Amino acid sequence: MDSVQTQIARTGTVNFGVRSMSAPLRRVLVRRPSVAGDFAAADWRTPDPALLASQHEDFAALLATLGAEVEVAEPLDGLVDSVYARDPALVTGRGAILFQMTKPVRQPEPELLGVEFERAGVPVIGRLTGDAVADGGDFSWLDERTLVIGRSYRTNAPAVAQLRALLAEEGVTVVSVDLPHATGPGHVLHLMSFISPVADDLAVVYPPLAPVSLMQTLAERGVTVVPVDDAEYLTMGCNVLAVRPRVVVMVDGNPRTRAALEAHGCETHVYAGSEVSVKGDGGPTCLTAPLWRA
Repeated sequence: MDSVQTQIARTGTVNFGVRSMSAPLRRVLVRRPSVAGDFAAADWRTPDPALLASQHEDFAALLATLGAEVEVAEPLDGLVDSVYARDPALVTGRGAILFQMTKPVRQPEPELLGVEFERAGVPVIGRLTGDAVADGGDFSWLDERTLVIGRSYRTNAPAVAQLRALLAEEGVTVVSVDLPHATGPGHVLHLMSFISPVADDLAVVYPPLAPVSLMQTLAERGVTVVPVDDAEYLTMGCNVLAVRPRVVVMVDGNPRTRAALEAHGCETHVYAGSEVSVKGDGGPTCLTAPLWRA
């Protein structure tokens, strides 16, 4: 049986669909940062505005040089978190599912991102409703038929239930894991804060925060773990974007994690992320909303 990604690629006219964390990144959406706003209220360390903008521009250019078609959305004035385009929605094999977000300053973002999806030719196939809330950083594909959702302070049980029903329509099994309390609800902790799959058999992980059930699942699947140490966890060393299997983008300044990835056969590319990533706690996966992986 052909894979879902192969079927999507063969259509010729369809250029969207995501069922993997590491299949070749064909199209991706990024949003330019708002350089003015209440960064402190959004829990950022105040960035240098000019450097924030230039680092994001360089990041987008790097993705393009690595073969991705980059769709660039305009900044949303005052919504400083909106640069982290992954969080308001999830693109699946059939289209986009828009979330509701628990962080008050981010609540306008899902519908605004939906406008960009439609502009890019990606249909919106569903929305979270009622009391369901989610952040895209709590989602990670294990394979094209299995999606892990982290149940966290940003993603709740009603969201897991609604997404399980929506994704069942395309043959996807949803596995839910409980995230640790860590520093509490006032500071974001996503599933992808501590795991980044970079190939079907390789993942970057910060083990102290990883749920036991997730670590066991990785072991059962034969996934090799590249552990990140405490210091490089704080500088986004665990947040790594695969543009194709074992070809990755990461924040500069994490030499031990980079060396470990290269020892496992990865080609690594770095970008300066002091303002756009470290000060807002959002690495390259957070900055991107993949539209098509195939």
